[in-house]
Amino acid sequence: MTAPQAAYSLSRKEGWRRFVDTPPRTRPESLTASALLRLGDDARLDYDEARHDWHANFGTIATPQLAAVRDELELIVASNRQDPDRVRGAAVIDGQPGLGKTTIANLFGRDFDRAARRRHGPLTDTGDERIPVFRVGLTSNTTLRTLNKMICEFYAHPGAARGTAAQLATYALDCVLQCQTRVGIIDDIHFIDQHSKDGLAVSNHLKWLANELPITFIYAGVGLSERRFFEEGLSGPSVALAQSARRWTRLDVGPFDRGQHWQALLKAIEKQLVLVHGHPGQLARLADYLFTRTGGHIGSLITLITRGCFKAIKTGDEKLSRDLLDTVRIDEASEKARKRLQATTSRTPTRTRRQRAAS
Repeated sequence: MTAPQAAYSLSRKEGWRRFVDTPPRTRPESLTASALLRLGDDARLDYDEARHDWHANFGTIATPQLAAVRDELELIVASNRQDPDRVRGAAVIDGQPGLGKTTIANLFGRDFDRAARRRHGPLTDTGDERIPVFRVGLTSNTTLRTLNKMICEFYAHPGAARGTAAQLATYALDCVLQCQTRVGIIDDIHFIDQHSKDGLAVSNHLKWLANELPITFIYAGVGLSERRFFEEGLSGPSVALAQSARRWTRLDVGPFDRGQHWQALLKAIEKQLVLVHGHPGQLARLADYLFTRTGGHIGSLITLITRGCFKAIKTGDEKLSRDLLDTVRIDEASEKARKRLQATTSRTPTRTRRQRAAS
């Protein structure tokens, strides 16, 4: 039995390095019903634990949305070869919750980090640790000082726990230059309220960082366009002065529709499941139901599938069916969709036991 993995944070360089360097998990062996029954108690517990861990972490499905945004990120970062005296353009991944924005940013950063270290080595010419990418996530009370502090904490700078905002900004600049960082990921920028004093200061500081740091910034946030985030709190004729709208390339991530991409996504997920009574087409047959339950949001879908698999193993059903998934609660937005689904199905003839079992 393997020991549980220690927790780590992507907002620290040690956690980020672990995320970048850890190889993919190994898929547990698929067992027949008879082979499962032959397992001893301890072996069965270990096998089930391995499957739970796998279903929660089986990797990212290469959706069309992910591929499209990734291509745009590659173009933006690869073309940002300006000398340090020139400002580089930034990318901002925008969309509604549960569509994979953070995942897209992290996976791109991971691949960029791997490529840079493979090409240039783990150390810089001056012997410092090479850190091609830094990543931080904002909070609802982020100030200019805390933003600088979070960047310094990522690098484990000894002065991160003290110092003024200006001093911490200098430390952050030193870290980026000494570690030859080329990409900076800042997640959850929707927490910046550009109508407040602190929020406007943070927004202006992001421009300062873009001017001073020779890196490409990748931001991710929720509903930025709808909140007029790119207009920086300005109004009327002053909107034309908003720098973010000129410097940031907005990359939209949208939900799935009920088309072939949704079917392809379900088939790809289905191949990753390790359930004794699972079979090809088990999710495809539930395509409409799953779409209604999740609204086409991949985050909600993965949560439903992960919890459904846990329950299928625990109850001994060993398959995903509508009956089982109906007992699984997920996010509140999806639960509202479930109520609409139930209201619709209550007005249609009840399915027979045989029809429900077949699904």
